[in-house]
Amino acid sequence: MALFSITTLGCKVNQAESESIAQGLQKFGWLPARDNGSADLCVINTCTVTRKASMQSRQAVRRAMRNNPGARIVVTGCYAQIAPDDIQTIRGIHYIVGNADKHKIPEIIESSGEKSFLYPVSILRDIHRERSFNHIPATTFSHRTRPFLKIQDGCDAFCTYCIVPHARGRSRSMAIEEVISGIHSLKTAGYREVVLSGVNLGSYGLDLSPRPVRLKDLLNRIRESKPMDRVRLSSISPLELTADIIERVADSDCFCHHFHISLQSGDDRILRRMRRPYTGSLFAERVRKIHEWLPDAAIGVDTLIGFPGETEEAFNKTYAMIEKLPVAYLHVFPFSAREGTPASRYPDPVPAKVIKTRCQKIRKLGNAKKKEFFRKFIGKKVAVLIETGMDRSAGFYQGITSSYVPVVLRGESRLKNTLITVRIEGLHENNALFGTLCSGDSF
Repeated sequence: MALFSITTLGCKVNQAESESIAQGLQKFGWLPARDNGSADLCVINTCTVTRKASMQSRQAVRRAMRNNPGARIVVTGCYAQIAPDDIQTIRGIHYIVGNADKHKIPEIIESSGEKSFLYPVSILRDIHRERSFNHIPATTFSHRTRPFLKIQDGCDAFCTYCIVPHARGRSRSMAIEEVISGIHSLKTAGYREVVLSGVNLGSYGLDLSPRPVRLKDLLNRIRESKPMDRVRLSSISPLELTADIIERVADSDCFCHHFHISLQSGDDRILRRMRRPYTGSLFAERVRKIHEWLPDAAIGVDTLIGFPGETEEAFNKTYAMIEKLPVAYLHVFPFSAREGTPASRYPDPVPAKVIKTRCQKIRKLGNAKKKEFFRKFIGKKVAVLIETGMDRSAGFYQGITSSYVPVVLRGESRLKNTLITVRIEGLHENNALFGTLCSGDSF
């Protein structure tokens, strides 16, 4: 009985691709290894968005080799695409597979059998030449009640701090009919919510032929067919988060009231230097528009703190903007110079101690914003998708609302993967709300 393990670093797209690889391997008779159990095949799906992510990817490779002596080792993902020469210096790797051929890993392993090769075998193509979307089937997620469906890949933006376009290539999209079919398949498999994911989700459809489409067109089709109880959008740029998209989400009860927007900086000079094609005022207008149409919506924000040239005044603009807006939570990233990007060569870096202090300050603001947002739901009835058991011996389970609020409640195992009505009673110590099941109410 051949066993495999997959280690995934990075984004939701990577997670969706790893699940697809896992299902492909199982079709060829491989079985997933138990947690902490040894495997005969180890796939490490890497990330390289920051220097730290690259380091963690190397560590994950070495850990897999150490814990699984004799296993075949496959390294794939963005770090494999960007730095194959660095990976080759790690002795004992069998395959280095770039992003263009990641979806073929099950076939690659199956066709290799017990053949003798001069390892490592590198399967790498120029990702910038890729023009077609590598379709991966809608996959069931073994550990999630909310699967990710990858509908877009690549990015044409080339922000000055970002290596992702070099690792993922040009923007490429799944056809609308395939998206709808994929969501239907997940619904048939028993899921109640799907997360539409992409490297640059807002550019969805612009590459499709014979007629380009936009994300709003896909949302129209989803709204018409309602292929799933709840559909959630992953991160999107403020420029691409148009009023049409906000209104389409507001007009249908199948879309989650949740937007995750990549601000990065509230200072226009820094935004221009980042090559971000919007202004702070446009971002603020988008947030206010969401709040106007969907007062209960969770608005999450990405910030990149300490970008070269970020003065105290520029940072304070970012802080003040977020403080004034109805933001629900923050993802705070300290700037880390990524080799191969223009920003890594900028001559005016911000000292590491200053970046750390600014990150601490804005994270504190983010925590206060989250608690303020959570408190709005106390005393209200909300629909909760039950996901996991927190303390099964005590009968506690955790779920998520449409507005991306985690809720803890006492219940039974039969509630998992069900949409139920919960009355919110107060704040929970575990950075969540706690509530009680409303008897007889379910969706």
